Amino acid sequence: MQATIDHKKLFLASRIALIVTAMTFAFRASLEGVWGAEFHLSKEEIGWIFSPAFWGFTLAMVFGGPLCDVLGMKRLLVFAFIGHIGGIIIYLVAKDATMLFIGTLFIGVGNGMVEAACNPLVVSLYPNNKTTMLNRFHVWFPGGIALGGLIAYVLLEQMKMDWRVLISILFLPAIIYGILFFRLKFPPTERVTRGISTGTMFTSILKPLFIIMLLCMFLTAATELGTNQWLVALLQGAGVSGILVLVFINGIMALGRSFAGPVVHRLNPNGMLIFSALFALIGLVLLSQASGYAAFGAAFVFAAGICFFWPTMLGFVSEYLPDTGALGLSLMGGAGMFSTSLILPLMGKWYDNFKNEAISKGVDVGQADAIAGSNTFLKVAIMPAVLLVVFILIYISRRKFYAAHKQAQQSLAS
Repeated sequence: MQATIDHKKLFLASRIALIVTAMTFAFRASLEGVWGAEFHLSKEEIGWIFSPAFWGFTLAMVFGGPLCDVLGMKRLLVFAFIGHIGGIIIYLVAKDATMLFIGTLFIGVGNGMVEAACNPLVVSLYPNNKTTMLNRFHVWFPGGIALGGLIAYVLLEQMKMDWRVLISILFLPAIIYGILFFRLKFPPTERVTRGISTGTMFTSILKPLFIIMLLCMFLTAATELGTNQWLVALLQGAGVSGILVLVFINGIMALGRSFAGPVVHRLNPNGMLIFSALFALIGLVLLSQASGYAAFGAAFVFAAGICFFWPTMLGFVSEYLPDTGALGLSLMGGAGMFSTSLILPLMGKWYDNFKNEAISKGVDVGQADAIAGSNTFLKVAIMPAVLLVVFILIYISRRKFYAAHKQAQQSLAS
């Protein structure tokens, strides 16, 4: 065991753990059609199989957040490792949809423990540069999805290999992050370092601004993760490889998060969220109309929108509501994943209904897929439209608050 805190190795191990989380998202998205055919499942049923990844994630974060200071971040990451390895093994031996469901639940718990431990770990490692470093950490969520998507494209679409070979690849990064974390010494959480009591932390999550941000997290996460998880299916009637569009989106997101620092400095977290909601809305509308290579242009706009959503929501809470501590970050992540668990079967149901309606009108199957995908994109676009209004209102109210506070200070000084 090392005697000192190795910031660089801890940050590296955190990113590898997040890559495992991200690759599970990419692999599931690429296996939607494969599992549907092999296990005779509808889109809605596939959505329910995908959902426990987010239920498990939510449970792990909601319970892991309050326990982070008690058990320590290292123990949470041991649970993450067990969840990931267990889920991979269950996938590999799965004989029916129930086993896929259970395997997805294990993976979800592993993913949730990674977020529950690594978000406060990054904040603890870099207390003076939280939003920027959270963005740099979360580079590896879209980066991992892009990597996983390329691997899936090569193995499944080009080499026509069995899907179990794809799942087996997850063992390698999971074992690497497990070994790294086991050997490293962890710092105390920021809440402990700042001397904030547990009671203050729990009281802080009842503040109106935190509750509003928690509700907004439902919509930001569903917009980003719900769309990305269903992207391959939604674009199957658009005459373009959905998995390559998914890789493209996440490549853009990874690039954007790598250079988040100047953007954060220029816009601040609230401004970034307004920008994100606007471009996510425009991107979804464009995706609903795009076909062929034009889908990549629409995907670029959408990627610019969702690029900063997740880490900036966490950064906003960490910057402006620091007393919420690890619990606040975990509740935000848990809310995001819980909302995604709800939106996945709902999006699958929307798609099935739109497709069946089109077929009932005499439209051929290929065109029905295109119509269903287009209409589902437009349904999802309602969420960033609502977010845009809310984030603008928060921006206006915060400016008024600080203006009044500054005026009051000047009055006292005079």
